[in-house]
Amino acid sequence: MTLTVAFAALGLVAGALSGMIGLGGGVLIVPALVLLFGFSQHKAEGTTLALLIPPIGILAVLPYFKHGFVDLRAAALICLGFVFGGWIGGNLATSISEVALRRIFAGTLLAISIRLWFSK
Repeated sequence: MTLTVAFAALGLVAGALSGMIGLGGGVLIVPALVLLFGFSQHKAEGTTLALLIPPIGILAVLPYFKHGFVDLRAAALICLGFVFGGWIGGNLATSISEVALRRIFAGTLLAISIRLWFSK
């Protein structure tokens, strides 16, 4: 899988989960960029802020950008996927029960926590 496809797929998954369970994209995208794509923590955070620029992250991303911790290509592709994924997730969320949705949310947070806890 090319990086272009992988970044767009990450945005799609993060957008779908965000639309479905209200989990912020940064909670998913930052660890994915670190664990799956080998980004440094700084670069992952800066890149995630860059994809949120329209309109929220402009001031937050500037220091990261000045220090070279932003991958604009990755941010743009993830953002594109996130838009469509959010729409998909929103549609999925309205079709399942509240209990199932709560369990998906909790399971997602738990899986991310465990993975981050045991990473180097």
